[in-house]
Amino acid sequence: MADRLTARAAIAAVATEFEELAEAGAPGRDSAGDGPLAWEGYAASRARAAARTGEEESVVHGLASVDGQRCVLVSFEFGFLGGSLGQRTGDRLEAAYEAARTRGLALVSLIATGGSRMQEGMVALTQLQRVARASARLRASGPAQLAVLRDPTTGGGWATLGAGADVILALPGAQVGFAGSRVRPADADPHAYTAEGQLAAGQIDAVVPPDELRETVARWLEVLQPPGSPDPGPAPVPDALSVTGLPATGWDAVRQARSPSRPRAGAYLDGYFDHRLPLSGDRCGGTDPGTLCGFGRRDGRTIAYVAQGGTATRPAGYRTAARVIRLADRLGVPVLTLIDTPGAANDAEAERAGAGAAIADAFAAVAGARVPVTTLVIGEGGSGGALALAAPGNTYVTPDSYFSVIAPESAAAILKRTPDEVRDTAGQLRLRPQDLVELGFARAVVRPRPSEG
Repeated sequence: MADRLTARAAIAAVATEFEELAEAGAPGRDSAGDGPLAWEGYAASRARAAARTGEEESVVHGLASVDGQRCVLVSFEFGFLGGSLGQRTGDRLEAAYEAARTRGLALVSLIATGGSRMQEGMVALTQLQRVARASARLRASGPAQLAVLRDPTTGGGWATLGAGADVILALPGAQVGFAGSRVRPADADPHAYTAEGQLAAGQIDAVVPPDELRETVARWLEVLQPPGSPDPGPAPVPDALSVTGLPATGWDAVRQARSPSRPRAGAYLDGYFDHRLPLSGDRCGGTDPGTLCGFGRRDGRTIAYVAQGGTATRPAGYRTAARVIRLADRLGVPVLTLIDTPGAANDAEAERAGAGAAIADAFAAVAGARVPVTTLVIGEGGSGGALALAAPGNTYVTPDSYFSVIAPESAAAILKRTPDEVRDTAGQLRLRPQDLVELGFARAVVRPRPSEG
């Protein structure tokens, strides 16, 4: 699809079944004449585009099945005036969003567009408002929006259907950016306008090879369209992966949690899910490789996850986590969080990136979730940077974990104690797993699953 497939070929590359929906909007709108601006030659340009592509407009929409997963599908025809958005394009896009809303189906957009249609001026530009309004209506009713960015995805199409989607996939090498190639600064870094550059900047979730696209879209539709339940049960608590016993002292708890041989978040997620699909980026220009987020399937259920990987959590990590939790809440999907961080990143770059606001957003996402959130502390629980992703009243701990108001070393420094007093300070903080249960912070210490046989 990076070779600019036609709209129909793009549909065939993803969907196993497709039924085109009838055109919406005013009958015959812009089907004759030179359009709302009386732009000389516009009618002839449309006629040539129609003859060349076999399409009457720059988008095709309909009901589709992707390996058994039903959805509403939109596909852009770049050969029709550069896939530009005009008034009739807006009619079709609005109809697609409405079809998804009334049927309770996810909307999948296969985008290839240069932006708004010059020959329709402001009438074309205001179609972006129509799309934004239709997208908001669909989001309010629940169903998810998934975008596949083809080459190119620029202008208003990127800034509405693309960047506004819940999950954003892109094809390798696709041109992606608000500024198209003819209007961006001459000295601009070309990598910034590619799918790979946007992935690195936290603006999209994954770059997917064409031969994996159908399977990837199908899997996303499976997790994004879980069977409806007014009261989804909580995510099961993972079993502990370490056979380490409970620590005797507070400092022992710290040492066990900081051990390089302790199981990390990736091992827990791999053992917990049958398969999982990661989400990446905070949509504000940042990523945090130390925070793993996404959706997975376990025993036929969809569960969202946010997992700290043992590093100081960056602002982008908290913002990505909040994005995932809010999407899960909208879809009625329970959430699992795994806590393992020495704390929030506190360097100057983190402060400039809005560490405080990002942590506050994570707290708010957890506090505001209507779906159940389950938390397991699998390592270090460092202060508010860890607590921001912990479920009040539904947090569990492993034997090789601890949770503290602050790291023992920092506590000793604040209290003007010597380094020799750090171990005693750890004990006074009562940060051991068994202390956390006794204090009422954790519900229980989770043990490894008994070996079979």
